[in-house]
Amino acid sequence: MFRVTTALTAAACAVCFSVPSLAQSADEQATTIEETSSSNLHNKHFQTSFLVRQVDQTMSVGRAISSIAGHYPEEIVSIVDIALDTYPDKYREIIFAAISAQPSSTEEIVQLAIEKEVSSCPSIVQLAIQAEPTYVDFVVQAAALSTPEELDEIVRVAVLTQPHAADSIVQTLSKEHPSKLVEIMTSALNAVPFVGEYVVDALLAIYPNRAQDVVETAVRESVEQREQVMRILSTAQHAGVQHNKLKEYAMAAGLSEADFNSAIEAN
Repeated sequence: MFRVTTALTAAACAVCFSVPSLAQSADEQATTIEETSSSNLHNKHFQTSFLVRQVDQTMSVGRAISSIAGHYPEEIVSIVDIALDTYPDKYREIIFAAISAQPSSTEEIVQLAIEKEVSSCPSIVQLAIQAEPTYVDFVVQAAALSTPEELDEIVRVAVLTQPHAADSIVQTLSKEHPSKLVEIMTSALNAVPFVGEYVVDALLAIYPNRAQDVVETAVRESVEQREQVMRILSTAQHAGVQHNKLKEYAMAAGLSEADFNSAIEAN
């Protein structure tokens, strides 16, 4: 659970985290611990009251989040935490406003929303990418870390939402989950077939020794689209895959020798 010490309550927290003197009695230390718990509870109560007042003034939880982020950017995760508990039915507005106002906290906000189960992981991924497309890598990384069992769906939703970042999405997730490279590629290319050449280029840049997996998967998923296969083979060739190996991989993926020769000659 994310709990960020806020500037709104810094003074109170400073008292909470002071170290008891070695000379303190056991009773005094127990009293300190009890006061600390009480103070933390008060802090959250204060933050909740502050948020509610802002929502009442702006007539919108999204505008309130944006306003608070503008004045206290370092507090955004803590405020989102409270907002999702206080206004759970407004989760879309809260997440969108928070990420739009403070993109650098995207990863933490996504993890927090998934942890609180305000919606399905793929839905949160889509919402977060729509709020700040340039932070798509942070979104998918956080989502895959939180719910690795939904990796295929995370990839599918991410590339459909931001197809021009498909190569970056696949590259980011393949770095984090190298054993799932083929599955990640398959999900991406099934969702957006025209990105094959870019995905191949991105993956061969970081996994040149896995050319067989990369080329075979790309060709197999695009075999019915001649133009895409030509581009994939050309990209792999320019990335340094030898002709005989390229032919071997392409034919293993279902491409005929005649089609391979035709594609290579066209390049």
